Amino acid sequence: MPTSPPKPSRCWPEGALDQALALQRQLAIGDRDWHALKAQRSRRGAEQLAAALVLLLGGDDPSAPQASAARQQAIELVEHGLGWLRGELSDPGCPSHRPATAPQPAGD
Repeated sequence: MPTSPPKPSRCWPEGALDQALALQRQLAIGDRDWHALKAQRSRRGAEQLAAALVLLLGGDDPSAPQASAARQQAIELVEHGLGWLRGELSDPGCPSHRPATAPQPAGD
């Protein structure tokens, strides 16, 4: 019995997830490049947007009226990426390079 191909409105284009994964891997800031690239807002924003695309293509049904968990996570990453692009976010720095704060005395 032949099976019918999925309706185009219910699925993502063939190969889209693979392309998004390749883009995300290319834009991800790795350990070796972290200190050199962490302050580049466009790089950080692009990294977040590519990750959002991977989540959306990998876990969301585009024809579903309700937002899936993947769609919600993608929205959060897009908003985070926009924060980087708008200059609203900045890197807090490496925890191992921040000065230690003195412990606060307990109040009586």
